[in-house]
Amino acid sequence: MTFFRSVYRLFATMSKPQVVFVLGGPGAGKGTQCSNIVSKFGFVHLSAGDLLRAERSKPDSMFGELIDSHIKNGTIVPVEITCKLIQNAMEASAASRFLIDGFPRNKDNMIGWDTTIGDQVDLLFVLFLECSENVCIERCMKRGAAGSGRADDNLESLKKRIVTFVNDSMPIIEYFKEKNLVKRVEAGKNAEDVWSDIIELFKNI
Repeated sequence: MTFFRSVYRLFATMSKPQVVFVLGGPGAGKGTQCSNIVSKFGFVHLSAGDLLRAERSKPDSMFGELIDSHIKNGTIVPVEITCKLIQNAMEASAASRFLIDGFPRNKDNMIGWDTTIGDQVDLLFVLFLECSENVCIERCMKRGAAGSGRADDNLESLKKRIVTFVNDSMPIIEYFKEKNLVKRVEAGKNAEDVWSDIIELFKNI
């Protein structure tokens, strides 16, 4: 129950935070566009993947080996770990508006979020960066060749990640579509054109 008590303490001391989920396949440009949104609109960017990779790199982490195995195999880390890392990052921030990038990635993530934090935040919408498989693979391979240092920027891991995204994450996007909460952006274009489309979505919130 420690996790639930810490979540309660977090939200008992602040107004209801606003959240935008940012979803898209590997290489869709989530990190690039989140950085733009942070700079222009003042959101705090919380990347589920970055939080997991940072936790994996800690020598004393009890979750490091498990996280590493999931990342290399393109599978999804247990929701309890991801929610805990997101909650810790929100608690450490004085901000009230958050971009949560790469989460929720499957039904289990969604249930975990709803159970622990969901009713304590104001979900503005889901930003869906839609990008073809070929473009995603090309971008990630270039990123890996340029020295990204990411263990999953290789063809074998990428194909697994894309299968996981299609099978597990797309149903989540469809779920939010039914609630009229999805704002779709064509992310296969150049970054500047994608950013122009995103500005139109954020400028009135």
